Amino acid sequence: MSEYIVSARKYRPMTFDSVVGQGAIATTLKNAIRAGKLAHAYLFCGPRGVGKTTCARIFAKTINCLNPREDGEACNECESCQAFNDGRSLNIHELDAASNNSVDDIRSLIDQVRIPPQIGKYKVFIIDEVHMLSTSAFNAFLKTLEEPPAHAIFILATTEKHKILPTILSRCQIYDFQRMTIEDTVRHLASVAEKEGYTYEPTALNVIAQKSDGGMRDALSIFDQVVSYTGGNITYERVIENLNVLDYDYYFRLVDMMLEQKISDCMLLYNEVLGKGFEGGPFISGLASHLRDLLVSRDPQTTQLLEAGDEIRQRYIEQAKRCKVKWLYRAIRLCNDCDQAYRTSRNKRLQVELTLIECAQAVSDDEPGAGRRPVRSLKPIFSLLAAAAGEAAPVAAVQQASTSAHPEKANLSGQTGNASSSVVTEIPSLQTPSTPPSSSARRPTLKIGSLNPTIHRKQPPAHATGAASTVDSAAVVSVAENHAFTQADLSLHWHAFIRSMTKEETALAQNMRIMQPVLQEDGTTILVTVENEEVAIMMQGLLPRLLAELKQQLQNGLITIKLTIKEEQSQAVTYDKRQQLRHFCDLNPALITLGKNLKLELT
Repeated sequence: MSEYIVSARKYRPMTFDSVVGQGAIATTLKNAIRAGKLAHAYLFCGPRGVGKTTCARIFAKTINCLNPREDGEACNECESCQAFNDGRSLNIHELDAASNNSVDDIRSLIDQVRIPPQIGKYKVFIIDEVHMLSTSAFNAFLKTLEEPPAHAIFILATTEKHKILPTILSRCQIYDFQRMTIEDTVRHLASVAEKEGYTYEPTALNVIAQKSDGGMRDALSIFDQVVSYTGGNITYERVIENLNVLDYDYYFRLVDMMLEQKISDCMLLYNEVLGKGFEGGPFISGLASHLRDLLVSRDPQTTQLLEAGDEIRQRYIEQAKRCKVKWLYRAIRLCNDCDQAYRTSRNKRLQVELTLIECAQAVSDDEPGAGRRPVRSLKPIFSLLAAAAGEAAPVAAVQQASTSAHPEKANLSGQTGNASSSVVTEIPSLQTPSTPPSSSARRPTLKIGSLNPTIHRKQPPAHATGAASTVDSAAVVSVAENHAFTQADLSLHWHAFIRSMTKEETALAQNMRIMQPVLQEDGTTILVTVENEEVAIMMQGLLPRLLAELKQQLQNGLITIKLTIKEEQSQAVTYDKRQQLRHFCDLNPALITLGKNLKLELT
């Protein structure tokens, strides 16, 4: 049995032409060698596994080749090339700075620099992960790096260029290596599979390329793992099973369910994904990427941005034709917001499920301004019992009770001449609770006339002036049928409204999260308790928009909101001498005259 060599080592490029995905850098280095314009120091930087060290070795072998070819490549036949290929060349020194990062290691390297090469023209020193050198080691290396002997060339390789001292960067020619594209990775994997005699499906290699995240070494390592699992028959299903990645089919099915507004099926599909061991974070991130791919698939000019095989690409194009651009904008933003809030959310599953519900319901939402920022509102998921034919009587009873409680609304609806016409209500101002407070626990009620005059002189909150145009248009809500709703429905839409508030309303949104709106016994009055009078004034500016939103989402035009101020605990107050004197002077102004006549001063 021959010794097994992993693909990343077995198929490591030996010439510039065989380097994958770095054509510009390979051409620049070949031209420099052919023209004899070699720098004394190079810096190769870029992500892991993209060919930095490989290009450094090829460069070192080529500049020491005794019979270089006209195209700038090494001959691979001379003594120097043979020594390099066999791993016994004394002209190439590699140093791992991650484990040799002290000043003594650099001094040892400097001692080796003084020795001229035995074969060839140059001694090449390749320092990998150079950003791991200590500051002292960098300083000890500066002078030698700036003015090395004529036979010495340094090639520094790093994945984190920002950690290298500027004095080092200024002494090097910098080459930035880029990540491998999906096409380049698939093409190279297909070449390796053909050389090894494996059978493969292009979609399977595409999954491996995406899993490698632009690193060819990672792609070849995953390729070896998949080959061991599949026995050389690399199929899409076996690769998905082995790598435990979410299949494209899950997202295609999920979008189809959203387009048909099958919310229950969406939640069941998410439950199936969780049952396979996947977390909600990667799932929602994958959904956002899928929606992005659908968006670029709608335009033939942007289809080239879709990194997928021909078969999957055609499925994207077909599904994209059935998606509205406005809905794709909204769904992508909802998924992005969920991805940001997922890490800090306590109930992560609920966070994802709410996003799926909102995305599905946004399909039929065609409000103006779509695509900039979606209105995060939730509609009833399941049909209400009151809407059934057999439950018409309770609804009529609720409407009759509401009409008797508000006769002015009955007159307004009666003008239309139709009993089923929409009910138009005016936005109520801040009202007092209908039940009088008891003497033992008296709750202060907010009234406009009782507010402190200094509070009235304050400027109105930014959200009140900024939303003036929307308040005017949403002040009157027409609802065809007043549906009954529960405390749970109220809480759900209350928090949905909070999530739709703008950044300028962040402070008020934080206060609203603390508030607990309580549905009263009449089924239409909502009692909201605020912390203090200033919060109540802020709520006053937001109240019309909040009330219009609740009427619209709960489908009940009889809703009213009453604000009360939270009762403060009575505490014993200690007054100093000046406060006591001011208090007595307020009670008896003659004390002021007496103090002036007697020329009294408070000590």
